[in-house]
Amino acid sequence: MHQARKRFGQHFLRDQSVINAIVDAIDPRVDQHIVEIGPGLGAITLPVLARVKTMDAVEIDRDVIAALKVSSFSVGELRLYEANVLKFDFGSLRRDAQRLRLIGNLPYNISTPLLFELIEQREHFHDMHFMLQKEVVARMGAQPGTSDYGRLTVMLAPWLKVEPLFDIGPEAFRPPPKVMSSVVRLTPHATPPFVIEDRTRFAKVVMAAFSQRRKTLRNALSSLLNTEQIEAAGIDPGLRAEVLSPDKFAALAAQIK
Repeated sequence: MHQARKRFGQHFLRDQSVINAIVDAIDPRVDQHIVEIGPGLGAITLPVLARVKTMDAVEIDRDVIAALKVSSFSVGELRLYEANVLKFDFGSLRRDAQRLRLIGNLPYNISTPLLFELIEQREHFHDMHFMLQKEVVARMGAQPGTSDYGRLTVMLAPWLKVEPLFDIGPEAFRPPPKVMSSVVRLTPHATPPFVIEDRTRFAKVVMAAFSQRRKTLRNALSSLLNTEQIEAAGIDPGLRAEVLSPDKFAALAAQIK
């Protein structure tokens, strides 16, 4: 039995009812181009491959790659790429105009930087179905004014529609993680819901605003904007970042000259 490796953040799914629920949520079709991130021992890979007959997978652990080559041989064509997913060019997998459908049980220790990397490559994706730490999914889709609302929520909002699907307990994995997990569907917006004039300025405003959540915008953004500029964006400088909708941060960023 393959031992999960802590440095790769491995937790292998073993609950068949959970596996079935995930595959049904993905609903893979034979005419779609499926790409899996971190297939591990193939708990999700093999049932998806059985439906689509051919798919790609990116895996960093060469030992599980060897095992997957054996277990997938009689199921379908599984094209495996040994690589660090944080540095992988998903556009290299496209063979025509069809966009990719990404799936994966993402390593929790790299989930946030990976999400930001995937945003940069979003033009290649039709949708994404990921298993993540429950608290991360809660932050991704949080509403303004809630405790989960923050930098991650706002940074994803211009690019992705976030749909939490269902939760998964630690007992569904080997070894069991110390946290609850959730499955989430991410769909790139065909058109951004609001305009961002400068992405770097937008990111700076969001980071500064949430660096100390209890500060008012007047104080949190003092290194970037003065009171008059905040007011010119149509926003009360006495408010805190946690109550602003994502488009308001774009309006603030537009005031930086």
